[in-house]
Amino acid sequence: MGKKKRKKTKNKVVISYLESLIPTGLMDLIKSERRFLILIGIFFFIAGATYETPHIAMWVGFFFAAYSAIANDSIQTIGTFLASNADKKWWVLWLFIGGIFVVTVSYSWFTYDGDVTYQRLTSKGFDRAPDSFVFLQVAAPLFLLIITRLKMPVSTTFLLLSAFATEPEGIIQVLEKSLSGYFVAFIVAIIIWFSLNRQLIKWFKGKPHPAWRPVQWVISGCLWAVWLMQDAANIAVYLPRSLSVNAFFIFTGFIFLGLGVLFYLRGDKIQQIVTEKSDVTDVRSATVIDGVYAVILWYFKGISTIPMSTTWVFIGLLAGREIAMSLTDAKGKGKTMSVAMKLIFKDAGYAMIGLVISIVLAIAINPMIWDELVNFIFG
Repeated sequence: MGKKKRKKTKNKVVISYLESLIPTGLMDLIKSERRFLILIGIFFFIAGATYETPHIAMWVGFFFAAYSAIANDSIQTIGTFLASNADKKWWVLWLFIGGIFVVTVSYSWFTYDGDVTYQRLTSKGFDRAPDSFVFLQVAAPLFLLIITRLKMPVSTTFLLLSAFATEPEGIIQVLEKSLSGYFVAFIVAIIIWFSLNRQLIKWFKGKPHPAWRPVQWVISGCLWAVWLMQDAANIAVYLPRSLSVNAFFIFTGFIFLGLGVLFYLRGDKIQQIVTEKSDVTDVRSATVIDGVYAVILWYFKGISTIPMSTTWVFIGLLAGREIAMSLTDAKGKGKTMSVAMKLIFKDAGYAMIGLVISIVLAIAINPMIWDELVNFIFG
C-alpha cells in the first residue's frame, strides 16, 4: 500500500508540474472543454485513418463539413430566428427550418441533374470533384469546429472551398465577390437604418402584434433558402458534382438531423455573436434584418455562379446597422460608437483570421497555389 500511495503522490506532482507550464487561461479552457477536445482528437484520428481511401474519405469529410459549416453559419440565417423565438419549442423550429432545407436542395437536385448547390461548384477551380484526398482536406472542417467553439464567425466558404481549389483564380474570384458583398451590405445597412431607425423605434414600441410572428417565419424561411443556394457548395464540395439517389438521401438526411442537434443546443456558443448585437431579440427587428439580408444574398446569387462568403455579407450588414443605430440612437437601443466599432473590428478580425487560415490550408494542400497566387496578383 505504501508503494501505491507514493506512486500516486508522484503522479500528482508530475501532473501539477505539467499543468504549471500551461498558462492559467489556457488550462481553464482545456478543463472546461475537455469532452470537446477529446471528441476533436478522435475526429482527427478518423480523418488520418480514412483520407487515403477516397470513397470513404469523401463521406467522412462531408459529415465533418456538414455540421461544422451549419453550426458556424447558423448565426447568419437562423441566429436572429433563434434569438427572437426563444420561447418556442426547439423541435418546432427544427421541423420548420429542416423542411425548408429538404425542399430547397431537392429542387436543385431535380433541376440541375443531381447538383444540390444551384451550380455554385461549376465555376473555374471547383468544377471537378476530388478523386483523391490529402489529410488536411478531410480535416479542414475540424479546424472550423474549433473556431466555432471559440465563437469566431469565420467564412466557411474560404475555409472549406479553398482546400479544394485547383486554380488560384477560383480563390481570387471568391474573395472579390465576398469583399464586394461585405461593402454592399455595409452601405445598404447604413442607408436603411440611418434613414429609418428613428421611425422604426416609434413603430416598434410596446409588445409586437401577433401578426409579426408569421411574417418573421416566412422571411426567415426565405432567407434560409437563399443562404442554402449559396452555401450548400461548402458542404457538397467533398462529393460528386451529380449525386445519385442514395447519395442524395444520405446528404439530405444527415444535414436534417444535424439541424436538429443545432436547434436542440439553441445555436450553441456562437449564438452569442447575434445576441450581443443591438435589439435582435425583438421579432420585428429580427424580421427587418433577415429581410434585408435575404434581398442582398438574392442579388448576389443572380450575378454569377461563383461561390461567395455569406459570412462576410452578414457581418457587413450588422456592422452598418450598428453604426447607423449609434449615430441615430446612441442613448436608446443603439450602442455607443466606441462599443459599436469594437464589435465591428472584432467580427472583421475573426473573418480575416479565417481567411488567413484557409489560404494557409490551401497552400499546405497544394504548394503550387502559392506560386500561382503570387503570379496571378503581381504578374
